[in-house]
Amino acid sequence: METKQQTQPDLFRANCLSRQVLELIADQWTPLIIYALEAGTTMRFGEFLKRIEGISRKMLAQTLREMERNGLVRRVVYPVVPPVVEYSLTPLGKTLVEPMKALSAWAYGHLPEVAQAREEYDQRVHTQIQDEVATLVQQR
Repeated sequence: METKQQTQPDLFRANCLSRQVLELIADQWTPLIIYALEAGTTMRFGEFLKRIEGISRKMLAQTLREMERNGLVRRVVYPVVPPVVEYSLTPLGKTLVEPMKALSAWAYGHLPEVAQAREEYDQRVHTQIQDEVATLVQQR
């Protein structure tokens, strides 16, 4: 009996489909939009702007458009004046809620370690710069 051998995707290859899919959700704004919609809510454009601090209108529109294109959000336009547009997660988008929560939990749980690593790095770089300046001054 012949079995089909499943191969692991090679994420290091530019044309790897898994890599392309990961790039869909690995930007700055997509996870926040997923979080905003996670409770099964619908939101309007202006509500996103109020909820997600720092996002520009342009980036929000671009991110929502890309998420809609990739099947993660549903965009519904109501034929009223002025037009009302609402966004919600699709079933596919809802499958990302738990992985995003896990990633957020990891980040929250490791904040002290990340802060410590940053502090050590910054101190090391600062010391290196001071040493280089001292060397240059001595060479004069």
